[in-house]
Amino acid sequence: MPFVQSNGARIHWEAQGSGTPVLLIMGHLYSSRMWYPLLPALTRHHRAIWFDNRGTGDSDTTPGVTIEQFAADALAVLEAAGERSAHVYGVSMGGGIAAEFAMAYPERTRSVTLGCTMLKTEKTRMRGAQKLIYGLPRWLVRAMFKRAKPEAYGSAAPREAALHDIGVLSRDRFTMAGVRAQALAIAAYATTTERARDRMTMPVLVLHGDEDKAVPVEKGRELHAIIPGSRYVEFKGAGHNYLVADNAGSTAAFLDFVAAADRARGGE
Repeated sequence: MPFVQSNGARIHWEAQGSGTPVLLIMGHLYSSRMWYPLLPALTRHHRAIWFDNRGTGDSDTTPGVTIEQFAADALAVLEAAGERSAHVYGVSMGGGIAAEFAMAYPERTRSVTLGCTMLKTEKTRMRGAQKLIYGLPRWLVRAMFKRAKPEAYGSAAPREAALHDIGVLSRDRFTMAGVRAQALAIAAYATTTERARDRMTMPVLVLHGDEDKAVPVEKGRELHAIIPGSRYVEFKGAGHNYLVADNAGSTAAFLDFVAAADRARGGE
């Protein structure tokens, strides 16, 4: 099981497949295990590199982490994997980390895909309900996951796929201190539209479900409008987890985008 040290934390990462490298960044609370809907198709022709954000999976939990630090962890993983650059794909909080990675390290970013996320331009505060949840014991939070409804995945989501995902999530590894630190990092983060326009000059793909309750679809459309030349794909009847709600459509959209980006680079 490979690990890399990154600014005081041990980060667990893995890689599979061969070909153009793709760095995957998962969202809030989830470990990298939750990339399972994409990996079978991705690893046929690409080298997938994925890692557990601090507070999840087998990575360390550290207080006071920032979105910038998560992006630096991603860079440490990329270097540990022996890659100079990669296509970067993040979802939800991972989409925010991917955007920060692309803005901070554009020379390391062949393309960036921003899924079910937004460009956060204002610092915020954790809401009361969030504070309550992060104070609960982990066993109770796991029990809440098990009672999740398949309907939350969107009206077009296959019921069996949603039920399977609920089961995988209910067994996923995290610490309550870690996910609280992630939530605080999200709240404390802000960037600017000007920085996004200036720094994200690589190919950009924005993916969003039109029934997303966590990050409303309007935020995805705004993100697409902010970044000149970005490509936008919206999944009808998909909730926040479009990887499950429309696995075939979202996988095809991403792989087609990466193939086009590679062709534009001359197959580098």
